[in-house]
Amino acid sequence: MTLKNLLQMLILAALWGASFLFIRVGVSDFGVAPLMALRVGIGALFLFAVLFARRAPREAFRTLKSRAWPLLVVGVLNSAAPFCLFAYAELTLSAGVTSVINATTPLWGALVAFLWLKDRLSALRSLGMVIGFLGVLMLVWDQIAAPQGAGVTPLTAALAAAAALGATLLYGIAANYAKRHLTGVDSLTVATGTMTGATILLLPVAIATWPVTPISMHAWGAVIALGVACTGVAYMLFFHLIAVAGPARAITVTFVIPIFGILWGALFLGEQVSVGMIEGCAVILVGTALAVGVIKRIPGFGTPSREAS
Repeated sequence: MTLKNLLQMLILAALWGASFLFIRVGVSDFGVAPLMALRVGIGALFLFAVLFARRAPREAFRTLKSRAWPLLVVGVLNSAAPFCLFAYAELTLSAGVTSVINATTPLWGALVAFLWLKDRLSALRSLGMVIGFLGVLMLVWDQIAAPQGAGVTPLTAALAAAAALGATLLYGIAANYAKRHLTGVDSLTVATGTMTGATILLLPVAIATWPVTPISMHAWGAVIALGVACTGVAYMLFFHLIAVAGPARAITVTFVIPIFGILWGALFLGEQVSVGMIEGCAVILVGTALAVGVIKRIPGFGTPSREAS
């Protein structure tokens, strides 16, 4: 990976890390469904503009129509449902904590691939999954033991953490479903189609639950930033990294997102960063690195013993 690609990856991690900040800012005013409907709707408009700039609209619509059903399914699994679950979680949890939980996505992806697609898991990758989920337990226990915010109880903290974990599980299912049913479709078309499907599904719910109280300018700014920067621009940057550096290297952005999520939450929202939170984050990242193959071997682990001659 070149220095330019590395800088692009850091920008992408900063954008996706900031998405948890913007969700935290906007969800209390908008509510879950309206905020996420606006996010995916703005993102879809941005991606459509880029798609039409790169190819003829008729050709683009033909491809979208031919894969409408799998695009809709991925739109639910990868955008509409997990985005709403994260928004619900951030009614209770901090932006930093949810960004750390988001780092478990590759763990779920590997587990779903093993159970569904029968991908092989080496002993080292299996160890990584165990370590990663132990890190999740550490992080969740830290939140339950010392819940933050007015009206936050151990039960609400646990439910919020479960919602965030459910979101990452859906990401893992979506990735494997897309691998099976959308192979050969370019990433820009997949992103545009899935965002459009998510918008169509969330729009009626958003209208039905639209807040009756005035929405602050801070919340409007947050949702615009979510849609344009953290969805449209971030997806384009991610696709570029996949094209120039490969998917295996592009996915390493997962390890950097929690750093920015914690940083933005502390800087702009005054969120507290506990020792337990940092420890849980470190354990999750180590486990994820092992599970996805970023760390390929540990000296002395999984190697056959040799008898002295």
